[in-house]
Amino acid sequence: MQHRSFLFIFLACLLGVVSHAQTYSVLIKGGTVIDPKNNINQVMDVGIFEGKIKKVAKDIDPKEARQVVDAKGMFVTPGLIDIHGHVFFGTEPNHYLSNGLVALPPDGFTFRVGVTTIVDAGGAGWDSFSEFKNNVIFHSKTRVLSFLNIVGQGMRGGNWEQDTADMDPNLAAGVAIQNRNDVVGFKVAHFMGKDWKPVDNAVKAGKLANMPVMVDFGGSTPPLPLEELFMKHLRPGDIYTHAYTLLEGNIRETIVDEATQKVKPFAIEARKRGIVFDVGYGGASFNYSQAIPAMKAGFYPNTISTDLHTGSMNGSMKDMLSIMSKFYNMGMDLPSIIKASTWEPAKVIHREQLGHITEGAIADVAVFSMRKGNFGFYDKTGYKVEGKEKLECELTVMGGKIVYDLNGITTPIYLTK
Repeated sequence: MQHRSFLFIFLACLLGVVSHAQTYSVLIKGGTVIDPKNNINQVMDVGIFEGKIKKVAKDIDPKEARQVVDAKGMFVTPGLIDIHGHVFFGTEPNHYLSNGLVALPPDGFTFRVGVTTIVDAGGAGWDSFSEFKNNVIFHSKTRVLSFLNIVGQGMRGGNWEQDTADMDPNLAAGVAIQNRNDVVGFKVAHFMGKDWKPVDNAVKAGKLANMPVMVDFGGSTPPLPLEELFMKHLRPGDIYTHAYTLLEGNIRETIVDEATQKVKPFAIEARKRGIVFDVGYGGASFNYSQAIPAMKAGFYPNTISTDLHTGSMNGSMKDMLSIMSKFYNMGMDLPSIIKASTWEPAKVIHREQLGHITEGAIADVAVFSMRKGNFGFYDKTGYKVEGKEKLECELTVMGGKIVYDLNGITTPIYLTK
């Protein structure tokens, strides 16, 4: 009888310890939490359990967690949302960013820089979306979403993207509505004509599906006027990407007057109207001559994004954190940079369940350090800005699981497959 009583007490204690230890699967301790949605910018602990944020508090007992992340001296943010990337990768040599060789597999280029959600910006159109969904979306650990190209063939380049007969708003809206979990809007890109049809058809699709439109605008000489685009064709909530670019050949109007170095009044009015200004850095879509005067005038981007593809990642763009560091070294404060990379893009693409560290929210979290040193941040022209600080991703959590740990700051370390 005494033996049974002892065994019962022992098992009860053991179960109590196990239960106590499993309050959190992951506990991120001692980092400065920057969560713009909830106006948090202070040292806090973040407890995660069953894929969700369970608790955000000042001091959570590490004994209650299966794994503990030592984030002291680091920044803890929501997982980054890159709303302009190109991840419809494939093997077709004449398909550019639509099942082609220039797009990239997302998982190799997201978690290592704190990105947990990436939106493919127009690689797939209504005619090619099923292939993108089956080949990439279904097989990626990264959350992959899509701006559906108004061109049915998607972003194949060349004449395919000039074919106005293939820009069907009804077919595009139909595919988007059928795939609401994956499609967040529509994309216009690379059109070289003097016709508003691509924009107007994309906006029509946006109205039918109740989704925003992203516009990579311009290509004609002389360029179609941006003021007309913002005030007469786009709606509040629609997105102007490549906001800080100056293209050669006078084929796209700029938002900053290069002669006076002033932000053009219609751009300021467009922002007040609700037009979203997105970085969309890319291989040729960012110039310091546009960005520096815009930053000095307080014309910050609504959203920060990469325009990720093989050309941009090996050019001046590099990755999401390189762009964020550029804006930090131009004087944009870190909370605003985090907001433009998390909560703002979540709202723009109508995915408000993402982009924040609210208790009960999906546990997508990034941990960053601020490296000190001598760094050079240059643009496509070779103009360089030197800086002493640069963001570096230490750890990424996707859906409650640690998917990237640069320096082994987790105890114990469990290797994921």
